[in-house]
Amino acid sequence: MPALKKIALTITSAALLSGFVLSPAAAADKDTSDDKQPKPPSTMSSLGGEQLGKAGTQVNLGPGAPVLPKKLSGRSWIVADAESGDVLAAHNSHWRLPPASTLKMLFADTVLPALQPTTLAHKVTENELSGVGEGSSLVGIKEDHTYTVHDLWLGVFLRSGNDAVHVLSEMYGGVQKTVDAMQAHAEELQALDTVVVSPDGYDAPRQVSSAYDLTLIARSGLQKKDFREYAATASADFPGEKKKGKKRESFEISNTNRLITGDIGVDPYQGIAGVKNGYTTHAGNTFTGVAERNGKVLLVTVMNPSAEESHAVYKEAAHLLDWGFAASGKVTPVGQLVPPRSLDTGTGIGGKGATPAAGAVQGPGGQAEATHASASNGSSGVGTALAIIGGLLVVLAAAVFLVNRRWPMAGRTHRTETETDATAAETKDAEDTGKAGKSAEDTGEAGKDVEDTGKHVEGDPEGAGATSSAAPTDKP
Repeated sequence: MPALKKIALTITSAALLSGFVLSPAAAADKDTSDDKQPKPPSTMSSLGGEQLGKAGTQVNLGPGAPVLPKKLSGRSWIVADAESGDVLAAHNSHWRLPPASTLKMLFADTVLPALQPTTLAHKVTENELSGVGEGSSLVGIKEDHTYTVHDLWLGVFLRSGNDAVHVLSEMYGGVQKTVDAMQAHAEELQALDTVVVSPDGYDAPRQVSSAYDLTLIARSGLQKKDFREYAATASADFPGEKKKGKKRESFEISNTNRLITGDIGVDPYQGIAGVKNGYTTHAGNTFTGVAERNGKVLLVTVMNPSAEESHAVYKEAAHLLDWGFAASGKVTPVGQLVPPRSLDTGTGIGGKGATPAAGAVQGPGGQAEATHASASNGSSGVGTALAIIGGLLVVLAAAVFLVNRRWPMAGRTHRTETETDATAAETKDAEDTGKAGKSAEDTGEAGKDVEDTGKHVEGDPEGAGATSSAAPTDKP
């Protein structure tokens, strides 16, 4: 009898043990990592093509086309041919999401033409800085100091300085006038997912855009010579504080676009030529970039990747660009980047949802010397990319668009005036406490740590600091 009991207990123990071992394994077969991620709305705009209104990844692979990169974690992304407007692949591209500082592309595309010449000098008042949000990213503008418009735009593009945005907005006619003009310009570009509340991308209720819209905006801005140069600037000297009896000094600012300057774990991207990055705790990381390879120019936008690896937004954008260059000519487009409304001939690909987003308004010192990553010396090839993009992305006539359905070639190319190698200081990861309603934009000071202490702080959570002062060595 004892022997039988021993056998029975052994069998029972084995059965129980197998259950304990196999059950977790069976559960692990189902990846639940995405269960907590927000889902895209069931209905999205299909402006640009019906496939673009569908949730999930959209791609039409042809013979010999490479498969899409694995482990893309962005809530929304798009990769498109900047010249033809063909959308090569997309993922929830019309999902309306907070844009963070990528909205500054719309600010620049709207305001740049009005504030000319860029040598125009302006003395900053206390009132012009009073509306800058708490914890905003700053380039270090001081009241009662004089800056050129050129200086201020360097502060916007390189350091994502909300102080520079507010000064330029006041020069334009005030923040509200600027916001209204940005909204009207978004509608002209048919960036109809976009609602503008703040000119700088600082988190605000109802403020949204989409990967599709940000790509349209970048495509428009890149037709402007000044926009291209600022977006591609790797570093520049910025006017510092003027002390009585002493010559006004300057300090260096660096571009926080890691595909231009590089950082730990991410190399400068070959052929990159801008455009803008952003980060808030509400929006996550956002990025729109343009790059050239062998005469082909691609645009990419990635919004809020969930991957926990450092610099995920840049890595995923680089993977999509690599894929796009390899897949060009081997995929059937899933849609089109539509032309501006004033140039829309009615033959473009439309779709449901081609109306403005809910909440959209209807209707209407010395100059700093910028340095650019070199095409000949550096690894990024910014100079070459700018030259080609300057030739491809020019203001087009409606008749040309009707015949060719593409941005026409220009008779000349653009060259940067000053080009040199750009290097980025090593940076550390900043801590994000994840406090609801708090945010931090990707900008700030290379080589400095930044902690999101629970206040509204803007900064690169994976590299550059949140706020900048009048000198690059000061801590935020």
